[in-house]
Amino acid sequence: MSESPKPLPLVFSEPRGRKKPPRHLADLDEAGRKELLEEMGLPGFRAKQLSNHYFARLVDDPAEMTDLPAGQRDELVSALLPELMTPLRTMEADKGTTRKTLWRLFDGALVESVLMRYTDRVTMCVSSQAGCGMACPFCATGQGGLQRNMSTAEIVEQVVAGARSLARGEVPGGPGRVSNVVFMGMGEPLANYKAVLGAVRRLTDPSPAGLGMSARGITVSTVGLVPRILQLADEGIPVTLALSLHAPDDELRNELVPINTRFSVAETVDAAWTYADKTKRRVSIEYAMMRGINDQAWRADLLADVLLARGTWGWVHVNLIPLNPTPGSKWTASDPADEREFVRRLEARGIPTTVRDTRGREIDGACGQLAATEA
Repeated sequence: MSESPKPLPLVFSEPRGRKKPPRHLADLDEAGRKELLEEMGLPGFRAKQLSNHYFARLVDDPAEMTDLPAGQRDELVSALLPELMTPLRTMEADKGTTRKTLWRLFDGALVESVLMRYTDRVTMCVSSQAGCGMACPFCATGQGGLQRNMSTAEIVEQVVAGARSLARGEVPGGPGRVSNVVFMGMGEPLANYKAVLGAVRRLTDPSPAGLGMSARGITVSTVGLVPRILQLADEGIPVTLALSLHAPDDELRNELVPINTRFSVAETVDAAWTYADKTKRRVSIEYAMMRGINDQAWRADLLADVLLARGTWGWVHVNLIPLNPTPGSKWTASDPADEREFVRRLEARGIPTTVRDTRGREIDGACGQLAATEA
């Protein structure tokens, strides 16, 4: 292994001097939306009508908001429903049931979202930052660095856009709804904690204040920002925590996930266990399988030791991810035989283990690939 990287700082600040995204009703709760309109000299009760159009009716054309007075419609829409992002490209796979969209934000930053339709659910994978400051060497986004945090509304808009495409029958399978959201797109969600938590609240607020989703259908991923994991455990929102571990030992994880030089494997897994204990929600351990790097049988045994040391009451589930390599990368997917042996050893220790269904390889499916190509 190469020399361990220098420890990353605890606070990951985005570059200064950037303009903030336009304020949108998804950035605010119901009271905040009403207050903003009243400050602008507009009727506060119109906020609920605008929320109904955005979250319930999934309308994006002001001309369809016929319950708003024509003389005030443009002012109301510009106040609470400004345009947040523009689709640049949408690529499809799996006969159109996987749709990856590249978005340009108001300041030119590029982010990605993915809609995945299965027989029993529809999952949206969303970005929480433009770029990422975690510097994981096998990740396309991590190699590009952090541009900026996304706002709550920019995060929510990715889900609403997916919901619109389903409602309009643009995805094979007929009209439908988004049932699951995973914060596994570009960025480290817990490094943008306030906006991500705001997005979770908008997604779960009852309609028409929000999308009315179940918190149990939302997964927040992290590489292991321990203080934020512990903070999330106290929020009282039963989202699923997904910990991107990728290695059970500090020596390797220091290289694969540089934040490990700040929070060790033991500290990180302890925080995940605390989250499971407080929320009674099973934690998902994400583990990208890389040939000859972290897929050895003895590392499966070590991973089992690390996880079982925190308890055997079923607090954890391991999700192995066949690596979707970026062009020119030395990191490649594991041999299927090694993958199967890894699964066998974990299951032999009583740890529930699955291999993630891989989608979108032919459409630059790995996080950040499409944005990097466009840039």
